[in-house]
Amino acid sequence: MVFSLAAAWRLALAIAFCAAIFMSACARAPRQAVPGTELRRLVASALILYGVGGLASLTHHELLADLVYGAGIMVSALAAWLSRGRDQEDPPGDDEPEDEHPPPEPDGVPRMDWAAFEREFRTYAERHGREPTQAP
Repeated sequence: MVFSLAAAWRLALAIAFCAAIFMSACARAPRQAVPGTELRRLVASALILYGVGGLASLTHHELLADLVYGAGIMVSALAAWLSRGRDQEDPPGDDEPEDEHPPPEPDGVPRMDWAAFEREFRTYAERHGREPTQAP
């Protein structure tokens, strides 16, 4: 089976684009988050590239369309990878933070130590020069 040069070129581009998309999803996330405005600019530029590629396709400039579509795919993959960055304030691990200790009661509601609360509240009130109200 003989491939034409154009078919081999498109197959190589398809493999490169699949690799770029796979890397954007599976590669290690950047250490720092990229601001949302920068990500929006990248996505907007990818959409513009797709539009230019569509215009090139309509005017029968296949090579130009392939290159511009490819650039749009690469920019989209870059934006996807950059969007995975984390800030220093983000919790490690999963997206949702986990409690260090599960609730002690089977119904899931932790019990309140009211005596300790009263002691801490009175200490706070005395430190700040306020007089707590008396219970009726």
